Amino acid sequence: MSFVEANGIRLHVQELTPPGVLSPPTAVLLHGLAADTMASWYFTLANPLVEQGFRVLLQDLRGHGRSEHPPAGYALTDFVDDLEALLAPEPEPVLLFGNSFGGTVAFGYAARHPERVSGIVAVESSPPTVDWFDRMRRRLRVRQPALVATGLRTELPESTLPEPSSLSAIACPVLCLYGGRSPVHDMAGEARLLLPRVRTRVFPGERHTLLVDRPDDVRAAVTDWLRTEFHGGQ
Repeated sequence: MSFVEANGIRLHVQELTPPGVLSPPTAVLLHGLAADTMASWYFTLANPLVEQGFRVLLQDLRGHGRSEHPPAGYALTDFVDDLEALLAPEPEPVLLFGNSFGGTVAFGYAARHPERVSGIVAVESSPPTVDWFDRMRRRLRVRQPALVATGLRTELPESTLPEPSSLSAIACPVLCLYGGRSPVHDMAGEARLLLPRVRTRVFPGERHTLLVDRPDDVRAAVTDWLRTEFHGGQ
């Protein structure tokens, strides 16, 4: 178990490295809200990415898992500030993976530092737009019992959002994966309008729990996307 002091709080971070690979590219895996933790990635895509030659960083978001649970500081900018501090030592652009709200944090970071991101994989997620935050506001109301110990439920919906122009300036390749029975999948149209290099895919019959329900299919979609975008289809 590893802890890192970043942005003034203690974050739980795990690092997995591929054996025998010199200077591997880095993939950063960010989970969703409430009951979610880095475990949703650890038991699904983390080790397959290591097998593909990636150095993998997994982070419990503030207020989640084994990271510090401060009573306040839960606007989107706080989560992005945490990621910014965590990735400050990284010498090369990173590949960001985000499940649900983790994807929103990834897009927020990329809007602030487009040159620091080589690609984004968002599972059941969306860039931080007004429409997306209206949806999260409604969802956080019904999740109140899991969130009463911190200010997340009240602070996050009032976040200052990136300008649409900064989201449209995210020029790296983006893969957005959705479950066909999830209410999130109808955000795919907005993602295609907003992001210049996005590819979207909907898995029929799947819910918001796409990552944990269909990890092999998510891995196959990611592997195909990586091969196409970063290895010329080879």
